[in-house]
Amino acid sequence: MPETTAPETTLRAATAVFAVALVVHGADHLRRGMDATSALVNALGTLQLLAALLVVVLVFRRHSAAPLAAVIVGFASAAGFFVVHLLPDWFGPLSDSFVDAPVSANVTGFSWFAALFEIAADLAVGLAGLRVLRERSAAVA
Repeated sequence: MPETTAPETTLRAATAVFAVALVVHGADHLRRGMDATSALVNALGTLQLLAALLVVVLVFRRHSAAPLAAVIVGFASAAGFFVVHLLPDWFGPLSDSFVDAPVSANVTGFSWFAALFEIAADLAVGLAGLRVLRERSAAVA
């Protein structure tokens, strides 16, 4: 097996945190009730979860596409969660805003923690993927 580089080790560590963030954020959605969000938000969240699980599998299987997948899914997820949870409810069915959430949405401090943890983990896995890609590019040059 080839020697593992520091950026690859960082990517695996960031991916482990990313996986924990997925569970924490998912637990908050289950706690709040799946009816607290629109069908569109639920569908997009399911697609994001499937893409995120693919990243986890690729990273831990040391697949050559893992860093690129981490970049794409990490940054897209961070942007998506930012729009859905942290912006005011301006996007209709694409919003599950915590900023002006109705009481029925059951948004708590844990909800805020889960969303911010998810966004931070998304950014971390995206940045770690970029670092591996940069290292590979420098090795080729």
